[in-house]
Amino acid sequence: MKVTIDGIAIEVEPGTSILNAARQIGGDVVPPAMCYYSKLKDSGGKCRTCLVKVSKGSEKDPRPMPKLVASCRTTVMDGMEVQNITSPEVIEARKGIVEILLINHPLDCPICDQAGECDLQNLAFDHGAVKTRYEFDRRTFERIDIGDKIQLHMTRCILCYRCVFVADQITDHREHGILNRGDHSEISTYIQKAVDNDFSGNVIDVCPVGALTDKTFRFKNRVWFTKPVDAHRNCNHPNCNGKVTLWYKGEEVLRVTARKDKYGEVEEFICNECRFDKKKTSDWVIEGPRHISNKSVINSNHYDFIPLPVVKTNPVLMEANKEQFERDTRL
Repeated sequence: MKVTIDGIAIEVEPGTSILNAARQIGGDVVPPAMCYYSKLKDSGGKCRTCLVKVSKGSEKDPRPMPKLVASCRTTVMDGMEVQNITSPEVIEARKGIVEILLINHPLDCPICDQAGECDLQNLAFDHGAVKTRYEFDRRTFERIDIGDKIQLHMTRCILCYRCVFVADQITDHREHGILNRGDHSEISTYIQKAVDNDFSGNVIDVCPVGALTDKTFRFKNRVWFTKPVDAHRNCNHPNCNGKVTLWYKGEEVLRVTARKDKYGEVEEFICNECRFDKKKTSDWVIEGPRHISNKSVINSNHYDFIPLPVVKTNPVLMEANKEQFERDTRL
């Protein structure tokens, strides 16, 4: 079936959501998403940052939808026309949604381990207001450990439910969830029961903010000072393929994470042994530097070696240029 998003037409399979149709087009047409995760069934519909305007319902019923809809939970219809960045109404609504998400969010960016790879930072930069209108006290929570390797900073949480879906769908049991209702809602474990299973560390990777952090990496370094490298190992766990990203500072592996795609979603979930226990280069087969988007702050000072045209014709200059590049990289 055919759908048009911001004037760009594309053919998609029946049952495709507007968000995934936009992702097939790519670029600025793609709405932001803080709670939707393609690898997690039934995710989405919580944060409302992916709101779009349906100006034409379908060929059979061309009437527009009366309100903005969540693109992650709305399937396309044949002949549907959607407005995202071309709609001032969508831009203004998204600005309001960002303001709501930031109402209780602390200004922890200078000390938060998620800084530099935080989806909320990027969202606020692209769609947020200059300052808040909120003048009341913000809700606060004490930091708690929900396992020996994971710390929960609930004050930063935006209740996207991703970590709950991860525990439900890729582990054999779930110990945490949403407690209370309304403004008192929080992610927690029942009577501080620890989250302890082979894949519990994946809640760190799926968290779009700094609410769930790796205690083994906490306050060790800034991500833009580290060098991400793809690596793999023959993992003994039957549900883990051992493909990870190692984050180096010099020769030290500061942390291990699952690999993520261009939308910040985990490609394959990894076990806790790979994530927390294997932090020596000798434990891994190195594949090469991880490609990072040039829009990410992590990409700063990470350069690919591409010889100049005049260098390509001279083997002596090519070798000298490569040696100089490696020397500058070490420095």
